[in-house]
Amino acid sequence: MKKPAQTAKKSIMRLAICLLVSVGILWYFGTVRAYARELLRPQTGDTEVSTVINPAGTAQDPEDVAGLNTINRLTLTYDGDNGSVNGALRILITLTLIALAPILIIMMTSFTRILIVLHFTRAALNTQTAPPNQILIAMSLILTFFIMEPTIARINTEAVIPFEDGTLDQKEFLEAAVAPLRDFMAPQTQTKDVALFFEISGREWDGTIEGIPTSILVPAFMISELRLAFWIGFMIYIPFIVIDMVVASTLMSMGMMMLPPTTISMPFKILLFVLADGWQLIIGELVRTFY
Repeated sequence: MKKPAQTAKKSIMRLAICLLVSVGILWYFGTVRAYARELLRPQTGDTEVSTVINPAGTAQDPEDVAGLNTINRLTLTYDGDNGSVNGALRILITLTLIALAPILIIMMTSFTRILIVLHFTRAALNTQTAPPNQILIAMSLILTFFIMEPTIARINTEAVIPFEDGTLDQKEFLEAAVAPLRDFMAPQTQTKDVALFFEISGREWDGTIEGIPTSILVPAFMISELRLAFWIGFMIYIPFIVIDMVVASTLMSMGMMMLPPTTISMPFKILLFVLADGWQLIIGELVRTFY
């Protein structure tokens, strides 16, 4: 075993070496910082001489403004390409429209009525998830695009193209883009729904379409769409209810009380729907309600 005196002596020597190395490192970095400070000092200029040539407020033209400060100067150049929308601004507008697209489609197009009617059709057939929700939504979107195509073409012609050409500012662009949508919603909206929201808001209505603000036209249009969609759904239900009643009475007369009538009536509903070409009838008449 090592003696305690020798162990203590070696520990003291190691500590002394570490202290010497630390002092040397600190001295070296201090020297480097002082040397760098000496190198940078000539580049900063004389502290007693200002870099500002002319005082603020004395500029008379763009050339004078450019010469106010010879060191700290930032120049921004904008090239609008003859008034067209900048690429970054175009991307921002596109992303904003994509984010608002679901709300606009639901509130200001034919999507709501179509989707509710298709859902009532599936419920009347009692086929549970056939067709599935994805098919109903996709069909509603396709029919919505078909119905709204003239409106979309008007928005592109009257708002988007002039805005890109620089003939419309932002406010005029919004007004021109909303006008075709208002022309689509106004004939589909009932007067009593518009009067309801005018009464709630405490404003007077002059009885004209131009006098209806968009903030009132949109909710009135939504209520009218829901009312009409539920009415069409009720009309679709009637023939299938007759089939259910006939099947139920037949089963009761045969004494089959424990057999669910819907189990027997569903194949007859599907058969009647196929023989009558139900999808063509319902979708065709549904699309005609917008014309």
